[in-house]
Amino acid sequence: MKSFEDHGGVEGLAKKVSVSLTDGVVPTNIPLRQKIYGCNQFAEKPARSFWMFVWEALHDLTLIILMVCAAVSIGVGIATEGWPAGMFDGIGIVLCIFLVVLVTAISDYKQSLQFKDLDKEKKNIVVQVTRDGCRQKISIYDLVVGDIVHLSIGDQVPADGVLISGYSLSIDESSLSGESEPVTVTQQRPFLLAGTKVQDGSAKMLVTTVGMRTEWGRLMVTLSEGGEDETPLQVKLNGVATVIGKIGLGFAVLTLLVLTIRFVVTKALHGEIADWSVSDALILMNFFATAVTIIVVAVPEGLPLAVTLSLAFAMKKLMSDKALVRHLSACETMGSATTICTDKTGTLTTNHMAVNKIWTCGRTIKIEGNQSEEVLQSSITGEAFNILLQSIFQNTGAEVVKGKDGKNNILGSPTEIAILEFGLLLGGDFKIHRKESEILKVEPFNSVKKKMSVLVSLSNGGGHRAFCKGASEIILKSCNKIINADGNAEPLSGEQKKCITDVINGFACEALRTLCLAFKDVKDTSKGDSIPEDNYTLIAVVGIKDPVRPGVKEAVKTCLAAGITVRMVTGDNINTAKAIARECGILTDDGLAIEGPDFRDMSPQQMEETLPKLQVMARSLPLDKHKLVTHLRKEFKEVVAVTGDGTNDAPALHEADIGLAMGIAGTEVAKENADVIIMDDNFTTIQNVARWGRAVYINIQKFVQFQLTVNIVALMLNFISACISGSAPLTAVQLLWVNMIMDTLGALALATEPPHEGLMKRPPIGRDVAFITRIMWRNIIGQSIYQLIVLAILKFDGKRLLQLSGSDATATLNTVLFNTFVFCQVFNEINSRDMEKINVIRGIFDSWLFIMVMVSTVAFQSIIVELLGTFANTVPLSWDLWLVSILLGAGSLIVAVILKCIPVEKSKEVPTTTNHDGYEPLPNGPDMA
Repeated sequence: MKSFEDHGGVEGLAKKVSVSLTDGVVPTNIPLRQKIYGCNQFAEKPARSFWMFVWEALHDLTLIILMVCAAVSIGVGIATEGWPAGMFDGIGIVLCIFLVVLVTAISDYKQSLQFKDLDKEKKNIVVQVTRDGCRQKISIYDLVVGDIVHLSIGDQVPADGVLISGYSLSIDESSLSGESEPVTVTQQRPFLLAGTKVQDGSAKMLVTTVGMRTEWGRLMVTLSEGGEDETPLQVKLNGVATVIGKIGLGFAVLTLLVLTIRFVVTKALHGEIADWSVSDALILMNFFATAVTIIVVAVPEGLPLAVTLSLAFAMKKLMSDKALVRHLSACETMGSATTICTDKTGTLTTNHMAVNKIWTCGRTIKIEGNQSEEVLQSSITGEAFNILLQSIFQNTGAEVVKGKDGKNNILGSPTEIAILEFGLLLGGDFKIHRKESEILKVEPFNSVKKKMSVLVSLSNGGGHRAFCKGASEIILKSCNKIINADGNAEPLSGEQKKCITDVINGFACEALRTLCLAFKDVKDTSKGDSIPEDNYTLIAVVGIKDPVRPGVKEAVKTCLAAGITVRMVTGDNINTAKAIARECGILTDDGLAIEGPDFRDMSPQQMEETLPKLQVMARSLPLDKHKLVTHLRKEFKEVVAVTGDGTNDAPALHEADIGLAMGIAGTEVAKENADVIIMDDNFTTIQNVARWGRAVYINIQKFVQFQLTVNIVALMLNFISACISGSAPLTAVQLLWVNMIMDTLGALALATEPPHEGLMKRPPIGRDVAFITRIMWRNIIGQSIYQLIVLAILKFDGKRLLQLSGSDATATLNTVLFNTFVFCQVFNEINSRDMEKINVIRGIFDSWLFIMVMVSTVAFQSIIVELLGTFANTVPLSWDLWLVSILLGAGSLIVAVILKCIPVEKSKEVPTTTNHDGYEPLPNGPDMA
C-alpha cells in the first residue's frame, strides 16, 4: 500500500503508464505497450517433439522382446544361411516393428497437438474494456498494461491490476492463496490478481501487469499441468485388454512348450538327441519368435488407441458443431445420460430479450415500436413518467456506450439490455439521467436476493432515493405504496395487491418474464448509505419476452425419444416457466411443475414420489439445483447432465456427471466447472453432444467385436497347428501385419464412424451395464468358428482341395492360408459396422475414412504377397488362388447374415432411466442392454 500511495494511487499509476482513466488505451499504442510490458499470454511448456513419442512407443515390452528376437534371428540366420538370405526373417520383423512404432507415434503426436489447440481455445476468454473512449469486447490475449477492464459477478480477473471504482466487490482468491474466504476489494485494499474470480459486485480496474509477470504467471513457472485422465471406458477396456493379454501369454507359453517338446521328441526318435547344431538353435529361435508374436497378436494394443481416436474424432466434430469438450470422458459419459437438467434463459430461449408489455398506473400497455412513448406519456403524468425513466437508468448494471460506428450499444446482461432498450425507446438519455444524481451504493443482482438495489443522491437537493428491481413477488412484498397517474404515492391496498398479482400471473402465462420496479425516498440518512429493505413504492410491472430458440422443440422431442428426461430448472416465475416448458415440449399433461421453496421442504419419501414426475422447477436457488442433481444421481442412479451459465450454477455443474456451460452467457466460474462448453448456448447443440457420445460408445463396441474375433482365430489357429503339425502356419511377420490391420487400421475404420439418426431412438446405456453384450458374443463366437473351420481345412487338406503340387506347394498353401485369413478380417470389418442390422453396406460410402482403410488394407496385402515374399514368407499367387481367398473371406458376410437371424435373449439388466412412458425401442436396434 505504501508503494501504491508513493506512486500517487490509481491516478498516479495511470499517468505513469500514459493512459486516461475515462478513455482507456489508444489502439495505436498497443504494439508499443506489448513490446515494453509484454503480452498477456502465459509461457507454455515446450511441446514434446515427434521423436519423444517415437522413443515412448519403442518402450513397449512386446516390441522390445521382438527386437531381441530380430537381432538373434539375423545373427543365427547369417551364420546358417549366409549373407543376405539369413537376414530376411530378422529384417522383416524389424520393418514391422518400425511400422507399428511409426503409426503409434504419429497417432499420439497428432492427438497431443489437437489437445494443445483445444486447451488454447478453452483459455481464450473474452473481456470488456474501454479503449479510445469506447467500451468493447476483446480477447484476454490482446489485453495490455493500461487497459481499463470492466468486471462483474462470475468474471475471471484477466491480469494483475488496481481498482479504479466499484461496488460491493468481493473476490475469490482461492486459486492463488488457497483461502476459501472471499476478499473484499476497496480503495483501501485496491489490488486485483490474475486468475482470481469475482464472487460479488462489479468494478473497473486498471491493468498494471500482464502474462508471465503477474502473480499467477510466477506461480505457473513452478507448476506443470498433468495430462488428461483416462475415461471410465478406457479403464474398463484396459481391464479387458489385460485379461486377453494373460490368455495370450498362456497360449504363447503352451505353444512354445508343445513345439519344443515335439522337436526334442522327434530328435530323440531319430537318435539325434546328443547331436545339436546351429540350425537346431535357429529352429528353437523361430519357435520363440512364434510364441512372442502370439503374445503380440493377443495383446489388444488397439483398444486404448480406438478409444482415443474415437474420442478425439468426436471432439473435433463437436468443435465444428459449437461444442468445446474440455474433458475427454464427457464425450463418452454424455452417451449414457438419462436426464438433462437445463436452464431456460439462453439455452431454451434466444436470450435476446425485449420488453413486450408494461403495467403501470393501473393500465396494461403493449409495447409496439416507437408509439410506446406517446401511449405511456398520455397514460401517466410527467412526474410518474420521469420516475419510471429514473428507475430504468439509475438502477442498472448495464451501460450505454457509443461504438466506433457512432451508434449506441448496450453492454450488460440480456435482461438489463432489454430494460435499457425500453428506456431509450421511451426517449430517455442514459448520460443525462446519470448526471441528475450521484450513485452512493449499489447492491448488484444475485441469485439469493433475486433483486438489484441502488441508493442515489438527487442533484437538485431532493435528498436520497433508493431504487430496486427484481423478481415480481419479492419486490411486491417489500412495497406498501403504489404510484398513481399523477406521480404521487398512495397506500397499496390488499385488493390492489391481488389485482397486481393477477397481472403478474397473466404476463407469466403468456411466457413473459416479469420484473417489478420500485423506489423509496429516504429522508433519514443517519444510517449512512445503507439501502432500505422495505416500504417501497411500486412503479411498474414489466413483462419481458424471450422467444424460444428455433429447433429446441424438435431437440427436446429427440431427447425424449432417446429415453432422456429433460427437466427445466429456472429462477423464473412458475407460470412463465410452465408456459415456456409447454412450448418446448418439456412439460407434459402428466408432468409436474413445482417451486424451489416447496422442493426444499420435501421429506425423502415425498421426493421419491415427486422426482420421477418432476419436469419443471421454478423460482429455484442454486442449492435447489445442486440438491436435485445429487438426489437424481445418488438415490435414482441417474446419469445426469446439467446446463448452467452463472457462478451460482458451479456447484451443480461440478456435481453432475456431465457439466455443460454456456459459452456466450456463461461466466468463467461456470466454464471452469464444466466438462463441455456449448459455444452457441443452444439446446440443440446439447442433443448433438448426446448423439456423439452414443456414437463413441457404439463405435468402440464395434471395434472390440472385430478385434476379439481376430484374436481368437489367430490364437487358436497357431496353437492347434503347432500341437498337430509342429509348425505355426502364420509367421511372425505375417502376424505383425495382421496386428497392424486389426489395431491401427481397424481403429481408424470403425472408431470414427459418424452417428446416425437411429442412435437417438434407443434407451441410454446404463451406468453398470456390461460392455460386451450377448449380441457381441454371438457375433464373435459365430465368426470365429467359421474362420477356424475354413482355415483348418485349408491347413490340413488344402493341397488336395486346391490341387497344389511341386516343390513350392507348401509355401503356396501357407500364402493362400495367410491371404484367406486377412480377407476374412477385411470382410468381418464390414460386418462389424452394425452389430445387429443385416444390411451392413448401408451408409458405407458416407465414411470416406472407412473406404480408404479398406482400399489401403487390400492394396498393402497385394504388395506383401506379390512383392515382399522374401520378408513375409509368401509366394506370388495365381488369379484363381486370389479368387479363392477373396470368396472364402467374403463367406464371413453370409455367416454374419445367418448369425443376425439367430435371436439372442436380451440381458435382464435394465438401463438406469426413470419413467419414460410410451417409449418403445426400435425392433431392429442393437442390444444396448
